Amino acid sequence: MITECGMEAEAVARGLGFDCHDVSPVVSVRPPWDLAHWTMPVLEVLVIGGAVFALMHALRRRRAGDPVNLALWWASLVYLFVIEPPLYFPEWFGLDDIYGFIFAHNQFTVQFMWDRLPLYIVAFYPMISQLAYEVVRSLGIFRDRGALAGSVAVAFVCQVFYEVFDHIGPQLKWWAWNPDNQIVNQPAMGSVPLQSALLFASVSLGAMTYLVVRLPGRMRAVVAGALTPLTMMIAGIPSSLFGTNITAQAWVLGIELALIWGAGAWLIVSARGLPDEPLPAFARFYPACYLGVMAVFWISALPQYLAAENGVTADGTPIGSGLYALACFVGAGLVLMRLHRARRAVPASV
Repeated sequence: MITECGMEAEAVARGLGFDCHDVSPVVSVRPPWDLAHWTMPVLEVLVIGGAVFALMHALRRRRAGDPVNLALWWASLVYLFVIEPPLYFPEWFGLDDIYGFIFAHNQFTVQFMWDRLPLYIVAFYPMISQLAYEVVRSLGIFRDRGALAGSVAVAFVCQVFYEVFDHIGPQLKWWAWNPDNQIVNQPAMGSVPLQSALLFASVSLGAMTYLVVRLPGRMRAVVAGALTPLTMMIAGIPSSLFGTNITAQAWVLGIELALIWGAGAWLIVSARGLPDEPLPAFARFYPACYLGVMAVFWISALPQYLAAENGVTADGTPIGSGLYALACFVGAGLVLMRLHRARRAVPASV
């Protein structure tokens, strides 16, 4: 048995409907209509299209004299290629005894690295970082309150937009967490590990934004992307102090999440906006489009979600926390309302 498809990886992959032994080590391409769920090709178009839209916006900002958007776009990819391989193949890095096998993605249209890395995941990082940064920048928080406060607001915006995706993915077989991994995947909120909700959906993107904004020079995208995993390790120290006490870990991670919600929501609500600058097309259209498509996914999945027993649907897939996802939808909707109210008196731009 090859190490890229060990016993735990094989079990998770079979649960998703494929054999991880029968995959390409470099790249695989399959018809979008052959994917496991109808939402999967729609998700790919939404995320990959968003990353391209974000890149076009970042290039416009760069031509206008602001390099931060483009640096953040590239830093997101650097971060991706630093953090993802150890998550997929901990045995390559001597981390299997520390972290174990964590999760596996399902098979999408384009996939890399033994089908562990879908193309849409490559696109997700620059898409979500640009979405959050541009919303916060357009609200004037970086200008009025500085890099640290702006980055905290980015962490909050990432949380509410990311988690509506995170809590529906396992139910729709976009990916599956390894249920036998108690080290990383517990404690959990529904099907979502709390460490993922905190460290990946908020800390990483907020810290990366702070580094990109504060670091000088052309290499800041590389440095920021490479240093971001270190910030996640630091943020994970408080919960790790409680060892295998899952209840205590849940309390610590929950308090950290609550702090992000409290500080971030206050920064968003109190933001004054940038009245001298029109709202860019990316901030005007894409966040609302993303949220609308996620709402469609949730509505389509709601019957099985409500009929689930013991957190598992009739199809055998685990459900996320509907209440937390609803809170994130409300939070994201309020962010967009605040953004458009703050900018409604200013003509829009492309």
